[in-house]
Amino acid sequence: MKYSQIILLFMTALLCLAFQACAQSDYLDGSSSSSTMGSSGDYISPNMGQVSSSSNPDEGLSGMLQWLDQPVPTYPWYTTGGSFYSQAYSETTFSPFTEYYVTSGTPVVGGIISNPAKFDITQKKPSRVYYGAGVGLPYSQYEAIVPSKTNDLWVQGATNWTQYVVSPVGTWLKLVANAPVGGPAGFYEMIQTGTTSSKYSTYQFNPGYNTMDFNADQVGRHMLYFVVDNQPSNVVIVDVFAQAPAGSTTPVHSMS
Repeated sequence: MKYSQIILLFMTALLCLAFQACAQSDYLDGSSSSSTMGSSGDYISPNMGQVSSSSNPDEGLSGMLQWLDQPVPTYPWYTTGGSFYSQAYSETTFSPFTEYYVTSGTPVVGGIISNPAKFDITQKKPSRVYYGAGVGLPYSQYEAIVPSKTNDLWVQGATNWTQYVVSPVGTWLKLVANAPVGGPAGFYEMIQTGTTSSKYSTYQFNPGYNTMDFNADQVGRHMLYFVVDNQPSNVVIVDVFAQAPAGSTTPVHSMS
């Protein structure tokens, strides 16, 4: 090949590279207004981490994740020694959770909960859902951003649902479980005091929402969850204490 032909090929290659660079620059300039990533964003969801009052699903999920980190009452479950759980606590300890427990319920025979019954979510949607003891998320927003095929467990209150409750011993709680596929379910309870013990029972869950009663009949921390189709639900925590007579002065554990 002659020297002049080599120079010609080299110049042609340079022109092609220059043209490609110009085209890429124009593309980036034209799309920058619509794909700028937020300061706390990522490439999957540019607005992730930017919390606002709008109902944008990404922003709502970010807020929900922040609320998951909200503190719960500071009972020293994970410190060594002590028997704080055997104390009697004043009404003030339970007052933030009174909508979630009642004094009677469906008897539980040889298991952990009463037999699950079909629950019509369209007739009794909660106003808000609560993770731990943090700020609530409107149910309409939760419904829009949480996958519908996950197994979920909640404590049903008069108007809201929660995944953490402090209740007096002997009271009853109404649980709501969402099991999209239904079928045989394993229901588990771990009870923590100075030691830990566990229980396991099987139930038949209806597809969709189920309701059942749980009797907080033992002082301690009760951790509840279920498994359907090899998929575990979230854990619901119920801290159960004895209630002191009205007018008595007992320690009240506040939010951390």
